[in-house]
Amino acid sequence: MEILLAKKSYERVRDRLDALGIDLHVICVDADGGYTRDGKPIQPEDAEPEAFWLSIDFLDAGQFNAAFDMALRPGTVKWMQTLNAGLDRGRYKEVVESGVRLCNSSAQSVAISEFVMAHVLNAFQPIDAQYAAQTSRDWVITHFPEISRSSWLIIGFGPIGQAVARRARAFDAHISVIRRGDDSMGLADRMGHMEDLPELLPDADVILLACSLNDETRGFANAEFFRHVKQDAVLVNIARGGLVDDEALLACLDEGRMRLAVLDTFSPEPLDPESRYWDHPRVRVTAHTSWAGNGTIPRGDDLFVENLARYARGEPLDMEVNPETVFGASKYRTEPRSSA
Repeated sequence: MEILLAKKSYERVRDRLDALGIDLHVICVDADGGYTRDGKPIQPEDAEPEAFWLSIDFLDAGQFNAAFDMALRPGTVKWMQTLNAGLDRGRYKEVVESGVRLCNSSAQSVAISEFVMAHVLNAFQPIDAQYAAQTSRDWVITHFPEISRSSWLIIGFGPIGQAVARRARAFDAHISVIRRGDDSMGLADRMGHMEDLPELLPDADVILLACSLNDETRGFANAEFFRHVKQDAVLVNIARGGLVDDEALLACLDEGRMRLAVLDTFSPEPLDPESRYWDHPRVRVTAHTSWAGNGTIPRGDDLFVENLARYARGEPLDMEVNPETVFGASKYRTEPRSSA
């Protein structure tokens, strides 16, 4: 079996691939876009990979679009593992329409969940006031809300939402979840669907946007959404900027109806230097960096190696995407590309 991956990725997992005992021919793409098969230079058109790992190293090397071109070549790639959790960007819809099996990534979930907890704790704890008291040598009591017994509403319950729920539950928070299905993995106290938002929002001290961006969710955090938000709630968006109506959010913040909005994603990105978000006292802006923990790349390596072993054995793949669910369509091939 031929597999395609970035040279930098291959260097990290070479020994683990050898240990799988699979008859592999490894096609590597280097930072300059050069191709090799089993260490020997080849032309890109001579590569015929069956499996393809679109890791962060393709992005770092500026080879992201070229990687999609390879995945879409007729009759080659049958399975693609990507670094992305969300699939609204890039050309993933084209990939699944062509019959390629696609797996997205859960590798970011730990880092993002820690990012969420850090920002919520910072919003709840009066650390700035405590430091101000220290610098002025004032012996004062600084009261604060506790995460314990606070109510969290997690909108979207994939690996990221689940990782946040585990951590918030460790603080004895009450968890409500909005998701398509009805399985809370034993992590939620209440379950609901998008139509239940008006009922669930007024109780939420923390609102986490962790859902996919699609026709159903685009701009759903609008004026009506914020009309139901609890006074002094904290909003955290680590999903996609397109979920939020920016003017509606800013109006809510201007009126002082929310404590804070922690925004890691925007539409478009990078965030316009003239955006009001940069200077708003109730907003924390981060540059789509919630994923960037030091464990994300190793977990992505683990996912690919394990899925390659499963693919070779004909076993179910971890994080395999259901195109009809993710892309909201029913026209996709029901069978993957033939291996003949």
